[in-house]
Amino acid sequence: MVKIRLANPRGFCAGVDRAIDIVEAALKKYGAPVYVRHEVVHNRFVVNNLKQKGAIFVDEIDDAPDGCVMIFSAHGVSQAVRQRADEKNCQVILDATCPLVTKVHTQVKRQSQKAKECVLIGHKGHAEVEGTMGQYQHPNGGMYLVETVEDVNTLQVKNPTSIYYVTQTTLSVDETKEIIAALKAKFPYIQGPGREDICYATQNRQDAVKLLAKVSPVVIVVGSTTSSNSNRLRELAELCGSTSYLVDEPGQLQAEWFTGCDIGVTAGASAPEVLVQQICARIQELEPHSTIEEMQGIEENIHFAVPVSLREYVEVVG
Repeated sequence: MVKIRLANPRGFCAGVDRAIDIVEAALKKYGAPVYVRHEVVHNRFVVNNLKQKGAIFVDEIDDAPDGCVMIFSAHGVSQAVRQRADEKNCQVILDATCPLVTKVHTQVKRQSQKAKECVLIGHKGHAEVEGTMGQYQHPNGGMYLVETVEDVNTLQVKNPTSIYYVTQTTLSVDETKEIIAALKAKFPYIQGPGREDICYATQNRQDAVKLLAKVSPVVIVVGSTTSSNSNRLRELAELCGSTSYLVDEPGQLQAEWFTGCDIGVTAGASAPEVLVQQICARIQELEPHSTIEEMQGIEENIHFAVPVSLREYVEVVG
């Protein structure tokens, strides 16, 4: 009998829930269309659903008309983007930035005001990284991005005695520890936050996938290829010895992936539970004698409130 084991926790985190609630509440309050800079979260299913309701996703502020309702995505935006949105004379500007990303932004701005140089550990081109890099504005300081230990080895800064580091929230915990260790070895005076800025949801989902991979030769990660935390889950499952696949929808599953062995299923923080259930249903079609089992894990009860102006428009579930 094949077991399909579901990781816990999995799927939506509090920051993603909040971002989606903001877009849906804005549509109810202001009517369609509302404009969102970049995908509000990195999940195709979620984005397409919001498009059907009247959300329009744009790459740049200038792609939206003057006087529109503008929403910043959960990944956050740079100071320059905020300024440009103000210049567009938007009807209203709503910030769906995850509060944990906002915390990193605040740290960078604080170091910029002190003229300390700042190093961000993150992935080049990711929306969160672009937003965080764009918080640093001191002309005499410096903001640097490193992705690997090798990047640290070649990094040159102006003042090695006045330097601070922050991290993208959705990175691999183990990978980030190695890079932080390399930074501290090269720059003995470097300072950082009291603890790493990897968010609670990323940590919890990575811990859960480690347990899942121990008992599941094959691990399916539900999430989009643009989702950093979903990609990290697939990589981590592979490192733990499982064969792992990242899928966006049930149609991407292939019968040859399943050969009568137990299967683990988890989901990135931007993937909805409905997709997990659809994936499991498809696996059961491919493995008719399989059973579904929920693994135990940390119970998450964190909630991030939407702006006061939208709270009466948020659907309360449960």
